[in-house]
Amino acid sequence: MGKKYTDSVKLIVKSKAYDPSEALALVCQTSKAKFDETIEIHIRLGVDFRHADQQVRGAVVLPNGTGKKVKVLVFAKGDNVQKALDAGADYAGGAEYADKIQQENWFDFDVVIASPDMMGVIGKLGKVLGPKGLMPSPKAGTVTPDVARAVSEAKAGKIEYRLDKTNIIHCPIGKASFGVEKLTENFDTLVGAVIKAKPAAAKGQYIKSCVIASTMGPGIKINQTKLG
Repeated sequence: MGKKYTDSVKLIVKSKAYDPSEALALVCQTSKAKFDETIEIHIRLGVDFRHADQQVRGAVVLPNGTGKKVKVLVFAKGDNVQKALDAGADYAGGAEYADKIQQENWFDFDVVIASPDMMGVIGKLGKVLGPKGLMPSPKAGTVTPDVARAVSEAKAGKIEYRLDKTNIIHCPIGKASFGVEKLTENFDTLVGAVIKAKPAAAKGQYIKSCVIASTMGPGIKINQTKLG
């Protein structure tokens, strides 16, 4: 571990679960890298991802964005192609992009959006887009007839949250340079969305633990009783 990381660890009481505002102030204080570190949240839920009725997945627009410029690929046809480009899409079209992905292993994009009439084309890409978390879905709002709106939201800082195989949600909530106020707004928005998405089948404690950390910094535990 480097000296900066060691110094950061000294600022954190390992046994303590911090209030969200205190934790966010600390995470900014412990972000000491030479680049603008991303702040991430990791929420462990009391659900079982293996059961369809306990899935937690959705999308939310962070009020202050993520601080990252995202490249958007839209699968569309007809007028929707130009609408997507006018809204700021980096790429828009049909089968030619599916072929490019399959034949050239092309992944110069961060978000994939599709109009419903293109599902036949992108359905064949499930095996390559799925493992990368890029497969469009109606639940995340990335399969929609209103592709222009979806592009605008993606560019504005819309993020998708979903469980991994250990029942944890990992999401960026901004950059260290945002400061505590903007990070708090993003944090509250994301946590609120996750709480609203609680499945009816979930029993017992829903939020088991919550940790925030900067790219190069140590994790900071949050008192989950103060969430929601």
